Amino acid sequence: MISFDQLGLIPALLDAISARGFETPTPIQAEMIPFLLTEQRDVTGLAQTGTGKTAAFGLPLLQNIDLSSRTTQALILTPTRELGLQVSREIAEYGANLPSLRTTAVYGGAPFGAQIRDLKAGPHIITATPGRLKDLLDKGIADLSALRFLVLDEADQMLDMGFKDELDAILAAANPERRTLLFSATMPPEVARIAATYMTDPHEIVSGHKNQSAGTVTHYYYRVHAHDKYEALKRLIDVKTGMYAIIFCRTRETVKDITARLSRDGYTADALHGELAQSQRDTVMSRFREGNPSLLVATDVAARGLDVNNLTHVIHYDLPDEVSAYTHRSGRTGRAGRSGASLALVHMREGHRIAYIERTIGRKMEEAKIPRGHDICEARLMELLSRVKEVEVNEESVGPYLQAVRDSLAGIEREELLQRFISVEFNRFLEQYADAPDLNPSLSKTRPKRMEADSMVWFRLNIGRRQSVLPPQIIGLINKATDSGNINIGRININTDSCEVQVDGAMARQVEDALAGYSYQGTRIRVERVTNQRPAGKQRGPRRPAGNGPPQARRPKGRKGKPNRRN
Repeated sequence: MISFDQLGLIPALLDAISARGFETPTPIQAEMIPFLLTEQRDVTGLAQTGTGKTAAFGLPLLQNIDLSSRTTQALILTPTRELGLQVSREIAEYGANLPSLRTTAVYGGAPFGAQIRDLKAGPHIITATPGRLKDLLDKGIADLSALRFLVLDEADQMLDMGFKDELDAILAAANPERRTLLFSATMPPEVARIAATYMTDPHEIVSGHKNQSAGTVTHYYYRVHAHDKYEALKRLIDVKTGMYAIIFCRTRETVKDITARLSRDGYTADALHGELAQSQRDTVMSRFREGNPSLLVATDVAARGLDVNNLTHVIHYDLPDEVSAYTHRSGRTGRAGRSGASLALVHMREGHRIAYIERTIGRKMEEAKIPRGHDICEARLMELLSRVKEVEVNEESVGPYLQAVRDSLAGIEREELLQRFISVEFNRFLEQYADAPDLNPSLSKTRPKRMEADSMVWFRLNIGRRQSVLPPQIIGLINKATDSGNINIGRININTDSCEVQVDGAMARQVEDALAGYSYQGTRIRVERVTNQRPAGKQRGPRRPAGNGPPQARRPKGRKGKPNRRN
C-alpha cells in the first residue's frame, strides 16, 4: 500500500498531513498528487464528494507556490460559501508549516470591505464563489494576471446553480498561461464544454467510474403509496438507531411540511431551504454538524456545499428529477472511508426510474421492505440489549447501591422484571406500533376495482381556468385542506369560473367541511353539492386517488386510439 511520503511531497506538507491523522492517500490522491507535481498539463478529475479531492489538488498547489511573491498564484472556485470556507480552511491547515503563506476566501452574503482588504494584501491562494469573484473583478479589485493554477471544484454543481456566465467571465479574465484543474462528480455537456473551451489537452483522472456512486454506499429503495410516504419515513427513522441523516425533498414547501410534521411527532429536525437568510442557514448547518439535531430536511440546492463526513444515511423522500442529483445526494454519506446507506422512498408510479438510476450509478439498488411495527420494536430492543451487554461495570461505584436495588425489586419475578424493563424504554414504540398496518403495497397485478359512479359525490367550487386551475391544483387543494393524501377523487371538470370534482361519497363530508371557507390564491372557496345530474364541462384526467399528485392528464381518445380533435 502506497504512503504519502512516496508521492514526492516536501517535509513541511508531510508533517501537516501527519498532524491531521492521515496515513495513506485515497485513490484519487495517489494518482493526482504525483501527476500534478511532475507534469505541466491541465487535468480533469472525476470523483465523488468525500474522496479527498481537496488534498489531491491542494497539496501540489502548496508545494508549487512561490512564497516570496505577493501575487495571487492559485484560485479555487467552489459552488457555495460553505464549501469555499471548508476548502480554504483545509488549504490553510495543510500549509500550516509554510512560512508567510497567505490564503483567503471570498464569497457572497458577507460585506465587501474585509474581503477587499484581504485581496489587496496579495494572498497566494484565493478560494471563491463565482458570483462574488465576478463582482470583485468588475470592481477592479481581484487580479488574476499572475495566476498559475485555476481549480474548478464541483464544476457540475456550479453550472447547475446557474453560474455559467460568471465562470466564462472568470476563465476568460485569468492568466492564459495558467494550468486549469477541473473536478466534477459527473460530466454533463456543459462541463465538457468548459473543458473543451478553456483547457488544453487535459489529462483525465477518474476515481471509480464516471457518474458512478461511491463504493462505500449501499443503496436501498422502498415502494410506497404516496399517502404513506411520511409514515414510512418515520418508520425508517425509528428502526435505524443512531441515524444521522439528510432527508432530501424536491421542493421547499415539502421541506417545511415534513420538518413541521416531524417536530410535531416528537423528532428533532431542522429545515434547510432557499428562503432562509444566510445567518439562519449558518445556524442550521452549525447545529447539524454538531449532531444536534441529527436529522436535516433539505432541498438539493440548499444542501449544496454542506460537508459532513460522518453521515450514516441519506434519505430520498422525493426522487430527484436528475440522476446526477441522486449521485450528489448519495455521495454525502459513505465518506472518508466510512460506510453509509442511501434510502429512497419510491412512489408506485416511479418504479421505472430505479433501473435508470442503477445503470447511471453503476450499482444495484436493493429493494427493501418498509419496517413493520414488530420490526421496529425488536430492532430498538436488540440495540438496547447490546448496549447493556457491552457496558463496562464499575463494581466499586455501583456496589453501595446494589442492596437497595435488591430490596426495591424483591418479590418481582424474573419474567415480570424483564417485561417492566422493556416497558420503561419502549412504551412509546409499543403503543405507537401495536396495531400499525403494513405499509408495503401489494404487488398483485390485479387491477383494483373501480369506484362505482353512484358511490361518488360531485362538488362545484368557485375557481376555474380564470384562476389558472388545473387538476393537480384541485387535488393539491383537497390534500392540503383535509391534511390527507388518501381522499379518493374521480373526475374533474374545469370551467371558466368554476370546476366540478368527484369525491368518494364516504369522504364527501370531510372534504366539504375542510374546503368550506378555505382560500385558494386569495379566492375564498365556496362549495356546492351537485345532485341529480352529471355536471357539464370538459373532463380532465381519469379517476385516481389524491395521493402525491395525478398522472399527466391525457386527452380522451377517439376511434382507433387516435386523439379526438376539436371541430
